[in-house]
Amino acid sequence: MGIPGKPKNVLLFVGTLFRDMNYYYDALKILENLYGEILFESSFKIWKYSSFYEPEMGSPLFRRFIFFKKLILEEDLASIKIKTNEVERKLSKNDKRNINLDPGYISLAKLVLATTKDYCHRIYLAHGIYGEVTLYFKKDSFQPHEFTYRDYADKEYIKIFNLARKLYKDLLISK
Repeated sequence: MGIPGKPKNVLLFVGTLFRDMNYYYDALKILENLYGEILFESSFKIWKYSSFYEPEMGSPLFRRFIFFKKLILEEDLASIKIKTNEVERKLSKNDKRNINLDPGYISLAKLVLATTKDYCHRIYLAHGIYGEVTLYFKKDSFQPHEFTYRDYADKEYIKIFNLARKLYKDLLISK
């Protein structure tokens, strides 16, 4: 019989998609107020993996990841997704989003994304939010699954997540 343990402290990040940099910086300010100091931000990258968001947000779209220094508990992810959805609505115009915010976390073993959409590889968390193990860590690097979004499977993105995992590991050691 296993003994239930405490939730782990994990590294919070938010993936952003946007067209107008002003909305990115508005969201960044709000997120910093909610989740604290930024550990690091990835560089801006043109997002070319799908046209799904173009009718709502236009194009070209840019991707940037924000990683937070203050660790969270794994169980906090659902409520963080609810909060980032509120930020998206606050920054929307005419019922169209100007920024897409996708929170997730990195542990030593995996990268988990929060989503409102159910599917065969997602597990219900709370408040209408599901968790998806998007990447798993094996052989010194994150690896994609069959259902991993194409951008998260991109080698450039995986380098970013590997760096974030290293910084997260350093944070764990320093505590």
